[in-house]
Amino acid sequence: MSSAAGAHAGPQTPSHARLRAGRRGGLRAGLRVQAGAFCCASALALFGPSSALAKTFSLSEHGGLHLTSKQGFTLNEEGPASGTFGGTLYVHLKIVSSTHVTAEISFYPHGGSITCSGSAGYKRDGSIANFSGGLSIDRGTGSYANARGTGLSFSGTIQRSNDAIAVHVGGTASD
Repeated sequence: MSSAAGAHAGPQTPSHARLRAGRRGGLRAGLRVQAGAFCCASALALFGPSSALAKTFSLSEHGGLHLTSKQGFTLNEEGPASGTFGGTLYVHLKIVSSTHVTAEISFYPHGGSITCSGSAGYKRDGSIANFSGGLSIDRGTGSYANARGTGLSFSGTIQRSNDAIAVHVGGTASD
């Protein structure tokens, strides 16, 4: 029997035990690194390179808007926005039925724009009509070219006497 074979078959010295434990620990650490790399690679494959580095933020914008034009059952509104971005807010709200509206909402903060679309329930109550529903980001420009968001919400009121809209948009988005 060679001395090398006898060393493996016989009792281990403390240094051999440390070496084997170190190899096992290294293997575990290597698997963790590989698993982490796999997760990142999977995210890149599914969502593209910018999604893995996307910054998530809470979106909360409020606007008191005034009617700029009306075409049939579509109200075109504009006004200042306050909240996450500020800037100017435009809303094209179409009354589809006595219980449903659709909307295109555009924010124009400094450095670009974000455009969203959605639909909402609608209810007239005397001199005010209320709406509330879901929204998603369709596109962005400039600094917001990579803006993404689904599951956003929007709600508000329409003053029926002058068609002025108060609107709130909220949810989580990323850029």
